[in-house]
Amino acid sequence: MLVTSALISGLGLGSMYGLLALGFYMTYSVSSTVNFSQGSSMMLGAVFAYALSVKAGWPFPLAVTGALLLCAIYGVIVERVGVRPFVRRGSNAWLMATVAIGIIADNAVLFTFGKEPRALPAPFAGEPLQLFGIGVSLSQIVIPLTGLALAALLHFMSRRTRLGTALLAVVQNRDAASLMGINVSAAISAAFAVSTVFAGIAGILIAPIFNVHSDMGTLFGLKAFAVAILGGITSAWGVMLAGLLFGVTEALITALLGSGYTQILTFTLVIVALAIVPNGLFGRAEVKKV
Repeated sequence: MLVTSALISGLGLGSMYGLLALGFYMTYSVSSTVNFSQGSSMMLGAVFAYALSVKAGWPFPLAVTGALLLCAIYGVIVERVGVRPFVRRGSNAWLMATVAIGIIADNAVLFTFGKEPRALPAPFAGEPLQLFGIGVSLSQIVIPLTGLALAALLHFMSRRTRLGTALLAVVQNRDAASLMGINVSAAISAAFAVSTVFAGIAGILIAPIFNVHSDMGTLFGLKAFAVAILGGITSAWGVMLAGLLFGVTEALITALLGSGYTQILTFTLVIVALAIVPNGLFGRAEVKKV
């Protein structure tokens, strides 16, 4: 019973890690950079949804749409301000710049939103369902299904839509894509926007469980980056599956050994796994042309 409950909650957490890690995959694949304020993107999604639905009184679907649109704008700002100027000069300072933007966002929310955690009403309320003899809330089912559905949607978009084709062209050969008339800068901005939307969705889904506060995304962002590396940051399905594996492992350790061992053992396992498979569980070694 305990193990089954841990597995169910672990799948929910793991899908959140996977969604955040998909954001790292998006930006790295297209621009060879990552947004280290991804945890802040998750927090902003939850804060925007709370502000629009609870404070402004918008219907929840409309509030979610508005929150994700604001997350997308935040992603474009991060790319334009914290990444593009440094990449153009051949500098790696975007690493620190994206971290700094995340810290600014966290503190801006702290001063405007306040320190106290706020409860975001669960959009999937109802009587618990019986699954393998235990009560499971509808949210615990919807969260992992949403994560997997978004991973499948990303896979479909990358191969069946004009934007996805443009992004794939940029990934394969940026100069050739530019010669074909693809706006490379716009494609990279779009990748950052999509990555922060994924993080915002994760924040909105997890907020009813963990409440909304300014630093709710900090640890999630760190774990998601570990998941992205563990899964092989060049593989979309790899990072999603690694997220589920990480979440289930974390939940099992917490259930069987106690929360005091959770961070120690999960990150130790990540280090051991990467020592054995340096390119990630589902990644491939980069081929360098000389």
